[in-house]
Amino acid sequence: MKINNNIPALITNKQLLKNENSLAKTMERLSSGFKINHAADDPSGMAISGKMRAQIDGLDRSSRNANDGISVLQTADGALNEVTSMIQRMNELAVQAANGITGQEDKEAIQNEIDSLKEEIDRIATSTEFNTKKLLDGSINTRIYAERISRQQASKEVSAGQYGLKIDTAAEKAKSATGAAINDTFEITAAEAGTVSINGATVELKEGMRGQEVYQALREAAERGEATVSDYGQALTMESTAYGADAELKIEFSNDDLANKFGMPTSATTAGTNAKITIDRTSDFSNQATYSVEGNRVTITDAGGFEISFLAEAGYTGDIKMNVTDVGPMDLQIGANEGQYMTVRIPAMDTEHMYIDDIDVTTVNGAMKALDKIGDALNYINKARAELGAYQNRLESSVSSLDETSENMTAALSRISDADMAKEMTEYTKFNVLSQSSTSALSQANELPQLALQLLQ
Repeated sequence: MKINNNIPALITNKQLLKNENSLAKTMERLSSGFKINHAADDPSGMAISGKMRAQIDGLDRSSRNANDGISVLQTADGALNEVTSMIQRMNELAVQAANGITGQEDKEAIQNEIDSLKEEIDRIATSTEFNTKKLLDGSINTRIYAERISRQQASKEVSAGQYGLKIDTAAEKAKSATGAAINDTFEITAAEAGTVSINGATVELKEGMRGQEVYQALREAAERGEATVSDYGQALTMESTAYGADAELKIEFSNDDLANKFGMPTSATTAGTNAKITIDRTSDFSNQATYSVEGNRVTITDAGGFEISFLAEAGYTGDIKMNVTDVGPMDLQIGANEGQYMTVRIPAMDTEHMYIDDIDVTTVNGAMKALDKIGDALNYINKARAELGAYQNRLESSVSSLDETSENMTAALSRISDADMAKEMTEYTKFNVLSQSSTSALSQANELPQLALQLLQ
């Protein structure tokens, strides 16, 4: 028997400390609910669970991002729904103005309402916002930087790059021959009295009408016929307000004497010309790119939905360099990792980009032309809304996918890092009993030296 070293006590104490350590770990897992509380608990499990937790947080944030994107699209679509209603109202008014029983004063009243509707469409286009971000002014569409053009638009299939073309011949208006000057000495005689028709807008020139009165009558008739006249006192010329081959100028005098008075033919019809361009094939345009021109409005198309359109500056000839950038479109981060985003583009929805800003039903053919332009505008806005709907459907699918993935990854993370409470409770009971028994055994082991001392008695 020995008293310097109590080996049984040392052995018992070692087991007691071991049991207490295991009991402490079990209590920590029970109180935290996690199987892994320290890297030493499971080094590989800690590394895996850390990555998975970051992935799950990213997925949850991406799901909220996608829902925010849906809200943006719903806001834009709601505004466009009202724009659609206003364009349909404009169509109704144009149909009314096209009716033969509608007088000039009625047309002017109709035009007043159309003008108000155009102003409201422009207001909606410039003021519709989500979290201060404008949605319908074209700022979240592909941006094209170029000089000498306006109203530029690009489809989503147009990639960033440098695109070039040359305007060889500018679009021209329909123009009349040059006639006599209308000045203060100009006067209509009895033989010359008659009517002048300018694109169907007829004005009667009576005997005794003098310079300014004649000029005013011609100017007002030209306005109704979508044409303009030269300044008072200059040699008389007329031209259409529109550019291109569809722009026509038809002038008819009721008698030869009146035509001779103005120094013009009794009847003459002229047409404008479209611009002529050459695509720069050395730029980023492919060899399959083609173009169409309507006046000075140019549209360039290519395979796969590629389309760039713009309005060339009146009278300009020369090179056009277009820098198409990827700046502008709104990228929605709908994934937990880099590059997992969805790009949203919304074209400008103002009256200029829909080419309905110059609708005027007060002219002779204005109502019929308005119907054609309004039809194109409805197609334009319906296409934009269809794309918004496609974006929204995709985002809703993304939300479902993200939520499902997050749920499955959370279950996987739980299997790695979450404590099994039933198992841990069993371990707690075991180590608690072992700690108590170890404490009791240590007490008994500490009594052994006392037995050795009895030999000295």
